[in-house]
Amino acid sequence: MGVNSVAVVADLVSAMRFEEIEPDRFRFSNVELGERGVVFGGQLLAHMMVAAGATDRTGRKRIKSAHGLFARPVLVDDDVEVTVDVLHAGRAFSSVSATLWQAGRQCSRAMVLLHVPEDDLIRHAHPAPDVDGPEQSPPWGEPSMGREVRSVGGVDIQDTTTVGPAETFIWVRVNGVPEDPVMNQALLAHASASFLIGTAMRPHEGMGQDLSHVGISTGIIGHTISFHEELDAGDWVLLANESPSAGRGRTFGRGEAFTRAGDLVASYSQEAMIRRFPEGQSPEGRESTIL
Repeated sequence: MGVNSVAVVADLVSAMRFEEIEPDRFRFSNVELGERGVVFGGQLLAHMMVAAGATDRTGRKRIKSAHGLFARPVLVDDDVEVTVDVLHAGRAFSSVSATLWQAGRQCSRAMVLLHVPEDDLIRHAHPAPDVDGPEQSPPWGEPSMGREVRSVGGVDIQDTTTVGPAETFIWVRVNGVPEDPVMNQALLAHASASFLIGTAMRPHEGMGQDLSHVGISTGIIGHTISFHEELDAGDWVLLANESPSAGRGRTFGRGEAFTRAGDLVASYSQEAMIRRFPEGQSPEGRESTIL
């Protein structure tokens, strides 16, 4: 299974659009996220979710949950292909396995559950945290990839001098999102994977995401997201992140996503790696073997 070198696309919405090469096989291009030539894991999960969503020919099913594992790094400058295998497609649920390939190698895999939403039998949800809104929160970094990010309280998880509790509250929205429920879900999945490693670093002096791939080796190993309600990724969504545990070269993070109105729309968790580079080894020139 070969891939072709393509131009890197400018924004996240463009990266979610695909070419259907043949039934159950899709080609995507990548967007640069400052990961030193390696595609961000959240983007890989988003690709696999969009491909899995395309297997529903009825247009009625939405993604209920997705669990992705990232075995090999993926390079930004080459496109990727996603193959899907529908394990079961019933009236209420579908189970889909999606595999992401580059240069003939399997790099990531996801299990995606789709469903047809039904009427409530019972209902409850966590309330949104009482924090500043996006208008009161300063921008976090420069707007890029068509995405805007604002950090409550101005917390900068890039900065190695930032020290505080292992929690962050981040507002995020994406510009130009089409009215496609699965693409909106995929874009939220991408965002939900973006801040948990930095959240785990926050309590530790001298640590910050600026060190990632430069002074220390970090990477997402697995990411899971469950959706509870419909959402609009083009409007502000609050990501309430926390890291309950870090140690032995690994971190665990989790979070919840809320609309501006305070509705809980998704919950997510992440297993990640954070460790020293082997003694005597430099990350320079090793972008393709970063894990």
